Amino acid sequence: MGVVERIGIKSTRLRTLQGEELVLSNKELTSARVHNFKKLRKRRVVFMFGVTYETSSAKLQKIPALVREICAGVKNVAFDRAHFKNFGDFSLNYEVVYYLESGDYNEYMNVQQTINLALKERFEKEKIEFAYPTQVLYMRK
Repeated sequence: MGVVERIGIKSTRLRTLQGEELVLSNKELTSARVHNFKKLRKRRVVFMFGVTYETSSAKLQKIPALVREICAGVKNVAFDRAHFKNFGDFSLNYEVVYYLESGDYNEYMNVQQTINLALKERFEKEKIEFAYPTQVLYMRK
């Protein structure tokens, strides 16, 4: 990953994200898949989170609306969906999809951070607990 600095007859020079120069033969480039993020105008974002199995059904049903409300309050975000996706090993998992009206990676990270912090704050208010890896051990006599 990097920025194209020069395209020559036999090779192309990239400046990697770490700052080093990477020289690739044009033959390698023409046989490889290239993702040009500079041309990205709109970013589709998918993220997941899990809540504890102890969360009531009523609260589980509220979560998609809470996520929609949070996303609606964030600039340049077009909410698509939030669904209770599956029963995980230690959590009830939700999948969220939204579109960011920008291809800029830093803006994407800022928006995702804003959404994450708002989710944490709202879940604390609603007494909904995020799940983390746990195991329950049952012992019999």
